Amino acid sequence: MHSHNFDITIKDLSKIEGHTDLEVEVREGKVVSSKLRINENKRFFTQAAVGKPALGVHQIVSRICGTCSIAHLMCCINCVESALKVEPSEQTVALRDLLLYGLNIRDHAMHLYLFCLPDIFGKDSVLEFADKGYEHDLVHKAFDVKSAGNDLCVLTGGRAVHAPFPQVGGFLKVPKKEDAKKVVQTLRKVRAAAVEFVDIFHKCSCHFDSDTTYISLRNNRFSYLDGDLMTSDGLCIGHSNFRTHLEKTVVPYSTAPGFEFQGRPYVVGALSRMNINKDTLHRSTVKELSKSLKAFPSANVFHNNLAQAIEIVHSIDSAIELLEGMDFKEEPKKQIKLKRCDGIGVLEAPRGTLYYNLSIDGEGKIAFADLVIPTSQNQINMDKDIGALVQDRLDGGMGKDDIPLEIEKLIRAYDPCMSCATHFLRVKWK
Repeated sequence: MHSHNFDITIKDLSKIEGHTDLEVEVREGKVVSSKLRINENKRFFTQAAVGKPALGVHQIVSRICGTCSIAHLMCCINCVESALKVEPSEQTVALRDLLLYGLNIRDHAMHLYLFCLPDIFGKDSVLEFADKGYEHDLVHKAFDVKSAGNDLCVLTGGRAVHAPFPQVGGFLKVPKKEDAKKVVQTLRKVRAAAVEFVDIFHKCSCHFDSDTTYISLRNNRFSYLDGDLMTSDGLCIGHSNFRTHLEKTVVPYSTAPGFEFQGRPYVVGALSRMNINKDTLHRSTVKELSKSLKAFPSANVFHNNLAQAIEIVHSIDSAIELLEGMDFKEEPKKQIKLKRCDGIGVLEAPRGTLYYNLSIDGEGKIAFADLVIPTSQNQINMDKDIGALVQDRLDGGMGKDDIPLEIEKLIRAYDPCMSCATHFLRVKWK
């Protein structure tokens, strides 16, 4: 059926941040090449950080990504504190946890409910959902959950994007008790909807297993902020050793670098976190979602969506417990002595492990910056899986006209980044 030659070309993929094309070549029914061409212009943030004050550079790098600005901001702060030997207070750690919980609620909600949910319902976008009834209600619930994540970010960070309150050593402001209570009420209100979405993604029939290594931070409370790096093979990696295990690879047809771990492709993100950390989820989340959690550990790429849905519930449960258990107080600003030093920051951004390595000179300015972004880490494995998915669908007898949508679903499952686009653009067959 597929003995002839053809190419799959998707120009300017949307529902991702930036510009990307895809080319797949099929010869005599076999996939011979798969190239995810990331062609976004370089933005030179690592160079832009050099020469900037170490105590303020976090606000610059937060502009790397609008949706993940909080992750970049917090990882940079983490890195500078590591270099200058600054120990954050217990309250500061709690506030940072809350900020990351808010980020993951709103970021995952946007990706899952507005970009991936239409695939499950056979729609091009949520704009095609019925204007009343079940589908209509789901759209409203989606925005309610995302809004709750925004509220949590505003409470702790001052804004949902480019938060102004976090700084090296602490926070400029802390939540007021009455404001915290309002956010708790909002989180409790949307929790049932978040659980409902978990069930929807658990029942999703999309399936494709990836033969790869999974990497994430490992800790005892499923925090996005701390712990040691661990692989699905059980290898524990110290933060200072992480970069030595990675090999930066030039992808000749892409402007973004790729990374391999000990010479092999690997994956970071919610699926990796769930495979490695599911036993440390909040107890209320485990009790509520025990059926869905049986899916992990998993090699199914589409379970990244399920893992994100579960993380939303975990973030809600963890945030409620923290907000109800803390009485936030204004703390004196830490006196920080600047010096020549190096630091490493690692945290879990919504799309996976984010790594910062900064050098500070004797004047307290950034002398060197090395950033390892989740999407770059996933790029080589994603490229490999696209080719394997096409071959799998061809071998299963799927017609070539149905394959592009399968590719789109796979890329969405990886969640390489978000944008405001409503659908992928046209597919051209040669």
